[in-house]
Amino acid sequence: MAAAKRLVAQQGDMLDLLIWREAGLGPSELTRVLNANPGLVDSGAVLPLGTVVIIPATADAVTTRVRPLIQLWD
Repeated sequence: MAAAKRLVAQQGDMLDLLIWREAGLGPSELTRVLNANPGLVDSGAVLPLGTVVIIPATADAVTTRVRPLIQLWD
């Protein structure tokens, strides 16, 4: 089982962008993250700078993402 992660919002971050960029999680994980962070919804669409967001640990969560390889030249 993976440990819970602490993410810190940068200026202009929205929750979905933050969890995608830092943890590789998609929109299907928003409810789980919001349930683990009571009151986070009251922050508004754009999170205040420095807001700490907890990503709860789960046994089946995949926290790594693979980015496609982009080649500019052959």
